[in-house]
Amino acid sequence: MHIQVKRTGGFVGATRRAEVDTSGRSDAEAWHSLAREALASGKGSERAGVPDGFHYEVTVDGHTVHFADPHLTDAQRSLVSKVLKEGA
Repeated sequence: MHIQVKRTGGFVGATRRAEVDTSGRSDAEAWHSLAREALASGKGSERAGVPDGFHYEVTVDGHTVHFADPHLTDAQRSLVSKVLKEGA
């Protein structure tokens, strides 16, 4: 599974990107489960964020969803945090 996160916005408007490829990782199933949960809860209408809040574009194996602060679910927040922390 290939997971990409693009975070934009915030006070300075900086863009940050990171990605993780779960192939061959010992924790791959945990990543897959978290990604499935985050994307499933991201279906439906897109909610607008708040001024100076972060906006996220998350792509998992070619399927893209958008999230915005402060409307992230726990799974979405965990996934974007984990990818931005551990990804390249």
